[in-house]
Amino acid sequence: MKKFLTVAAIGALIAVSGCGKTDNTAGGPVKREAGNWKTDVKLVKFEVPGMPPEMKDGMAKMVEGASGMDQCFTQEQVDKEDIAAELAKGPGNGGECTWSKKDIAGGKIDIAGTCQANGQTVDMAMTGTMEAKKSDVTITTKGKVPTGGDMEMVMQMTQTHTGPCKAPAAT
Repeated sequence: MKKFLTVAAIGALIAVSGCGKTDNTAGGPVKREAGNWKTDVKLVKFEVPGMPPEMKDGMAKMVEGASGMDQCFTQEQVDKEDIAAELAKGPGNGGECTWSKKDIAGGKIDIAGTCQANGQTVDMAMTGTMEAKKSDVTITTKGKVPTGGDMEMVMQMTQTHTGPCKAPAAT
């Protein structure tokens, strides 16, 4: 079941590592602004036949545990971002994805494909909007569970620019 949970979380991993990474061209993708970004994740749907309620609750807590995460992106990091390269790496850089659709232009995100990790295959779709100071992406993951049956997970992830990078806490 641990492998399943890893694969089920692919959407969050890709989204957290990749959203907002684009070139700033007229009709093309929007480039995010350097500074502090806050990520919020909401589990919209999580259906796995036969999964005990306590495991579903654990998965919900794991996904929602990513909410409120702050990350600092320097101008140098933003300048080097490349969503195509991140997507090609797959989930957590440990899997492989084949994308049938990668439309990231004009502030819109519409990506679909198939990812493999830990011997499992899942269909992924990411749709939403991306602006210089905010992104809002819905990630849908569908696949077979090792015990049989189909699983579906839908997450909504918003990232918001909250200002300059925060100074590290004193230790």
